[in-house]
Amino acid sequence: MSDHEQQEEEIFGKAYDNRLMRRLLRYLKPYRLWVGLAIGIMLVGTGFQLAVPYVWRLTIDKAVQGHNPLLLDKLGLTLVGVLLGGFLAEYAQAFMLQYTGQRIMRDLRMQLFSHLQRQPLGFFDRQPVGRLMTRVINDVDVLNELFTSGVVSVIGDLFMLIGILWVLFSWNVRLAVLTFSVLPLIFLATMEFRRRVRDSYRKIRTLLARINAFLQENISGMVTVQMLGQEENRRHKFKNINDAHRDANVENVFYYAVFFPVMDFLSALALALLVWFGGRQVLHGALTLGALVAFFQYAQRFFRPINDLAEKYTILQSAMASSERIFDLLDTEPTVTDAARPHATPPLKDGIRFEDVWFAYNDEEWVLRDLNLTIRPGEKIAIVGATGAGKTSLVHLLGRFYDVTKGRITWDGRDIRELSMETLRHRLGYVQQDVFLFSGTIADNIHLRDVSISEERVESAAREVRAHEFIRKLPGGFAAPVNERGTSLSSGERQLLAFARALAYDPEVLVLDEATSSVDPETEALIQEALERLLKGRTSIVVAHRLSTIQSADRILVFHHGKLREEGNHQQLLSRGGIYSRLVQLQYGGALP
Repeated sequence: MSDHEQQEEEIFGKAYDNRLMRRLLRYLKPYRLWVGLAIGIMLVGTGFQLAVPYVWRLTIDKAVQGHNPLLLDKLGLTLVGVLLGGFLAEYAQAFMLQYTGQRIMRDLRMQLFSHLQRQPLGFFDRQPVGRLMTRVINDVDVLNELFTSGVVSVIGDLFMLIGILWVLFSWNVRLAVLTFSVLPLIFLATMEFRRRVRDSYRKIRTLLARINAFLQENISGMVTVQMLGQEENRRHKFKNINDAHRDANVENVFYYAVFFPVMDFLSALALALLVWFGGRQVLHGALTLGALVAFFQYAQRFFRPINDLAEKYTILQSAMASSERIFDLLDTEPTVTDAARPHATPPLKDGIRFEDVWFAYNDEEWVLRDLNLTIRPGEKIAIVGATGAGKTSLVHLLGRFYDVTKGRITWDGRDIRELSMETLRHRLGYVQQDVFLFSGTIADNIHLRDVSISEERVESAAREVRAHEFIRKLPGGFAAPVNERGTSLSSGERQLLAFARALAYDPEVLVLDEATSSVDPETEALIQEALERLLKGRTSIVVAHRLSTIQSADRILVFHHGKLREEGNHQQLLSRGGIYSRLVQLQYGGALP
């Protein structure tokens, strides 16, 4: 089991936490009026429920045994009114609580989603997507149950119990004590049930998170699974996790299957004692029949909230576990944040500088070492090197997706950590190797629903990169639907859309991170001329494996093991016979272009 999973299991060990509950109750604050009304209506409904047995007592003792038809009619109508009032109160209470619960779920999910969007890339490198989805979807659902049938409903149950105890002990102390003599057994059964269900629920939630993580990983990598014929292997692994989840649920069901019949038996035993002892009192004239019937109904109503409270404990247990994980996520502060008073990023005039930059993802496993580099406005920079040389890390540092470990990066002399990330990234346009398209239309994936980008600008950007040639052939053109991740389009078409997207935002600095590596030669030839026009006069950083795409760069930077080893234009680097020359020879089969 991983350290993260062990941490999750420790989280599940807590049955109740005052700190967590106080934090959860803050989400009720915006809806305190609705909650207050729900509690008020709940108390009214409790009063109606407590009145029902009393009306029955009057009906039997005064109307039936008193042979009073007129009173019987009045009490019958009163009973109907009380039942109707109870129904309306329960309906209003349920509606208000469900309304409040749904609003809280919306608020919490929005907070989680916004928090995730603030996290840097390093956070998502460490967190499985399936586990994050479990937090936002499943765990929030559990909290909804707490707010709708947990916290507020417990108040109603407690008032019901207190009301019944007061009525029964005021009527007949001996009969009340006999009726509640089974409470110690109920308490012991409830404590044992709580202990076993807590452990069972911990297993269920942990395994559910594993199922979500496995499904997300397997579906995302389905192409690899099928290409390597790993379907049976992956099916077997999923079966093991799924079977474990099933067994944990069966164990949980077993505890419920035992507990509730035990509770029913104990409550039935109490009612049997009530009928036996109370019936004898009725026979001896010490108790009226109506009082016995009312006593019996009150006792039934007493044991119902006790069963509810036991079930509420399960809801509370699961809510504590879910809230602990949710707040653990919310308390994970982004490691890359804006300064207290960030500056707006100005238009680039003096240039971008990397000054003594060192960077490592983990401790001191340096990806970039002692980098000093200046990128002048309007300059076309190309970055080459073997895999793992630090090329992509460099452009990620420029956009502050990660922060430098040592040194600094400046924009017109100001450290980019002092600049607003929003305005900094607005100045930058990224086109990555692995293009991500959202479900929607072609146009949606170019302007990304930015209202400041007009249709004319979208179409103009598509023409510039030659994307409009395949778009106009699609049914609907720019309104043509795009499947999730753009699976209905070829890799070249997805890449062209990524170019159009970047250009529609008109960035000042354009970063192409292996942007043509997945484009076929024919498509590459179509866009090469457009790229030259687009990059002319625009500061650009091109990370590339295909050296043919960067021969016209103003400067080529050659990285090796995280260090900048060579620098110059294509011809200068070839003439030196160094790393770049060897890379060219390897790519062209020994022949220099």
